[in-house]
Amino acid sequence: MARSMLMLALCVLLPALISAGRPMSHPYVLQGRVYCDTCRAGFETSATTYIPGAKVRVECKNKEQKVIFTSEGTTDATGTYYINVNEDHGDETCDVVLVSSPINGCKTADPGRDRARVALTSYNGIVSDQRFANNMGFMKDEIMSGCTTLLQSLMEEEN
Repeated sequence: MARSMLMLALCVLLPALISAGRPMSHPYVLQGRVYCDTCRAGFETSATTYIPGAKVRVECKNKEQKVIFTSEGTTDATGTYYINVNEDHGDETCDVVLVSSPINGCKTADPGRDRARVALTSYNGIVSDQRFANNMGFMKDEIMSGCTTLLQSLMEEEN
């Protein structure tokens, strides 16, 4: 009996423990964009610009809401960031959050668009290692000219 328990431990538990402690061979690539809400509309419009050089951070929290993983990224010329995550975070809650904007006059994070929830696990039916986060935005201090007309035309399209 002891011998069969030892074999079970060696064949099943030991490989599981080893793989759990190693980084993944194919890390997740987390992707999203950061924008400047030039019209202060609270959403992306045709006047929205994307921010190169914006900083974002992915944070994963355990059930006690303690941050147990963080990684930062910076947007490229198109306002897109890519963050490699080398671990599965299936039992954790992960969010991408805005850190900073390099654009003067567009540094205030848009409440409600300042973070995006992401699933960083392979145990959810997603086959790809690429993960997409909703776009996040900062608001312009001063509304850009032409926004009133733009927002009115959007309202007319709704009706």
